[in-house]
Amino acid sequence: MDNLIAPTGLKIGIFRCLKAGVNPEFPEQGTPQGGVVSPLLANIALNGIEEIHHSVRYADDMVIFLKPRDNADKILVKISQFLAQRGMNVSERKTKITASTSGFDFLGWHFKVQSNGKFRCVPSVDNFKAFRQKVKHIVNNSKYGAKEKAKRLEPLVRGWRNYHRFCKMEGSRFSLWHINNRAFKVFNKETKLDRYSTRDLIEQAFPAVPYSENRHINVKGDKSPYDGDITYWSERNSKLYDGATSKVLKRQNHTCAHCGHKLLSDERVQLHHIDGNHRNGKWNNLEVVHESCHDYIHMSK
Repeated sequence: MDNLIAPTGLKIGIFRCLKAGVNPEFPEQGTPQGGVVSPLLANIALNGIEEIHHSVRYADDMVIFLKPRDNADKILVKISQFLAQRGMNVSERKTKITASTSGFDFLGWHFKVQSNGKFRCVPSVDNFKAFRQKVKHIVNNSKYGAKEKAKRLEPLVRGWRNYHRFCKMEGSRFSLWHINNRAFKVFNKETKLDRYSTRDLIEQAFPAVPYSENRHINVKGDKSPYDGDITYWSERNSKLYDGATSKVLKRQNHTCAHCGHKLLSDERVQLHHIDGNHRNGKWNNLEVVHESCHDYIHMSK
């Protein structure tokens, strides 16, 4: 944390979190799991654990990579000692040793080295089940009409597909064909719209998100969103998008077509159709803008 480059306001916020203490009525209760500050505090507490052995970590979730000659027990002892100094311990229930060819789950993904030696990553079984249950809850909810269901499904489906955009998403399961087909039948029964209009609602509810298997771009180890290197972060942000969005970003030199400012990674960008016709995908009709600028454009209209 010594090399943290951040605005003074953020540093003060972190300092206050660390000095906040506990609620006298619940002295044993820590930060709620899933809370927005939990990953930050976990990163502060576990800073340096990555030096014990080659690994990857997100907050308090960690995967350690072992070679045939590595002693797993000795590495686990070192990690336990590291955690003990900070008042923590290894979760025996969640910790396991497995071969890469058998696969393992991490952060909602299932990683596996196939028999042909190629690496594969797909959404994990538990992650897909949880997502499917959320979709079913909306589709089968009798309180909502077809239009409201489509409106509620859009951010859920888009978010799930964006999260897994660098996985292997081929096949009817991950393409959501069965869920899509079920929603189409429900929408047809609930509305008096013609078949074409029902398809429009389905397209809205299940937006397409391009995926590129194993194409994630890592952040350079010495870079920070607050280091002032606008060029680096603008160009990296453009690499997170595929298809037309990526091409238009390069054409615009990574700047917003509406406000002219650089497109950084702290705000999503959107592909804007100048004539308002989303079926017109010609290059002279497309431009990339900040999400907030996109909202402003449509508000002004």
